[in-house]
Amino acid sequence: MRPAVAELLKTLDLEPLEVNLFRGESPQVGWQRVFGGQVIGQALVAATRTVAPERQPHSLHGYFMRPGDPSVPIIYEVTRLRDGRSFATRLVVGIQHGEAIFSMSVSYHLPEDGLEHMVAMPDVPGPDELPDEAELRETFLRDAPDAMAKYFQRERPIEMRPLELRHYTTNEKLPPRQYIWVRATDRLPDDPQIHQAVLAYLSDMTLFDTALFVHGLSVFNRTMQVASLDHAMWFHRPFRADEWLLYAQDSPSSGGARGFTRGLIYAQDGRLVASTAQEGLMRKRTR
Repeated sequence: MRPAVAELLKTLDLEPLEVNLFRGESPQVGWQRVFGGQVIGQALVAATRTVAPERQPHSLHGYFMRPGDPSVPIIYEVTRLRDGRSFATRLVVGIQHGEAIFSMSVSYHLPEDGLEHMVAMPDVPGPDELPDEAELRETFLRDAPDAMAKYFQRERPIEMRPLELRHYTTNEKLPPRQYIWVRATDRLPDDPQIHQAVLAYLSDMTLFDTALFVHGLSVFNRTMQVASLDHAMWFHRPFRADEWLLYAQDSPSSGGARGFTRGLIYAQDGRLVASTAQEGLMRKRTR
């Protein structure tokens, strides 16, 4: 297994401390704060470990309250709010330095049959028609900001193949939407809970960028203070996070120093497997 994927699985494999209490570590890669997707994924793992395995998560809603410190563990405390016949609900709070940094509610459902429909997957080029990461580094990133170049040069557990990267390499104001093919860079275990946690982890990647496109900005722009404020996710159908998934993102609105973004995640066969929504801080720095 690739070291970056092994490190991700290790990060998502929480240490049980007591009933309803877990400890998560952060990879020591020089980040100043914990990546939001890591906290979402770890909180989902903590909640899921308190639920019967036949119940599957169908939605989660989280709030980021303080930046996470990657130098110390995060303690996740799970409250079992309800165990009904069909649904179960959990509340997870992530704690560092004696204070809550994140809270998330997760709802679980016993699988059952019902009416079904889905919005069709956008008609976009497939991942095999797009440059791989080696080609991206060689072409698009030659003129990219240093921060972005360093990010793509690092070995990462998630491969991304965006349809375009103009928003990172120019100040052009673009429509607030983007399409990115994503997958884990190595084969994952067959446990569906691992794939759910990995998708929760990667669902925070690039999503908020979309709100900045229309303003000719990116998350790497040093004139902006950006941070995720909340994150919601819905799981619709089974999937594998180590197979290509299309992450279709748009931003309907920004204002009041906040941007709102949405995402639809499709399997390569066209099935809609998950949806996301997020609001984030997009504040112009005054100094």
